[in-house]
Amino acid sequence: MKSAMKDTATVSVERYVKHPKYKKYMRLSKKFLVHDAGNTAKVGDKVTIKETRPISKRKHFVLVSVNSSDSNLEPTT
Repeated sequence: MKSAMKDTATVSVERYVKHPKYKKYMRLSKKFLVHDAGNTAKVGDKVTIKETRPISKRKHFVLVSVNSSDSNLEPTT
């Protein structure tokens, strides 16, 4: 997740796909621009997004919730 713009976040979605010829599983990723009203999500957060009407030329998803963040966890000793 990246939040360099106002009310917009860039979310990378990864998925595993099996190659049709070589039968090897590959990790494919795609970036989506997401409307984040109030800039609630931070870099590295796991988020849930939902498709909506076009908000701008490339932005047609909206942020539903911020699920978790690995950066907020403190190591235990």
